[in-house]
Amino acid sequence: MTANRAADIVRAAPIFQVDAFTSHRFGGNPAAVVLLDAYPEDGVMQAVAAENNLAETAFLVREGHDYRLRWFTPVVEVPLCGHATLASAAVILGRLAPDMDGVTFASASGPLPVRRRGQRYAMDFPVRHSIPVPVTPAITQALGAEPTELLLGEFNYLAVLADAATVRTLTPDLAGIAGLDRGGVIVTARGDVGFDIVSRYFAPRKGIGEDPVTGAAHCMLAPFWVPRLGRQTLHAYQASARGGELEVTLAGDRVELVGSCVFFLEGTITF
Repeated sequence: MTANRAADIVRAAPIFQVDAFTSHRFGGNPAAVVLLDAYPEDGVMQAVAAENNLAETAFLVREGHDYRLRWFTPVVEVPLCGHATLASAAVILGRLAPDMDGVTFASASGPLPVRRRGQRYAMDFPVRHSIPVPVTPAITQALGAEPTELLLGEFNYLAVLADAATVRTLTPDLAGIAGLDRGGVIVTARGDVGFDIVSRYFAPRKGIGEDPVTGAAHCMLAPFWVPRLGRQTLHAYQASARGGELEVTLAGDRVELVGSCVFFLEGTITF
């Protein structure tokens, strides 16, 4: 081994890959969870996330009884990620501390408590508010369908489509979505086949063409749909190719997201 090559391998860390928001392997949204003693330079975490090539890689550092949590897509750090938080909770409560009832993650979006809910996990996330805006030709052209309503949030657009079938069969122009002035577009409609709502999420600017299941998107979906459907708790389905289910409850300025996880991989990375 050359000196340069030996210098590359300076740290080792446990890694888990977890399918989140699903009860069966190869469904939901896969996330990587890396356990660290301390955070390295941001560029190192970005390189690890790019190597993993998953929608998100979560990096955990213990702080007292809880953990600090950061999330990276293959190209950028993000301020909130639902499925990788769910996966992180499964690692802590399912592998490292099975006697604990919950864990709180310190994050860029504030404290994120997660508690056991039977065989599932319940996450307490902040609401993401939005305002109605006119439907633009750029949105319609990028989606390949005209929204019945369009809302604008701090991070994403929310496009309401005519029905669940339109959401499920949508084939958007990802380059067009990448050219918009927000990080991504959530599309949604009233649900079908037993679900209250359906959605999909496209975020090519973040290096994610279509995210399989997106917890943070439901922080924007909940305050939109709860008053329209007249119920506080919604059974939600994200209709990507992998698909995933969430139980979503709006409680003031917080959203509870409940889902299951399945472990796929456990090992060690060196960097």
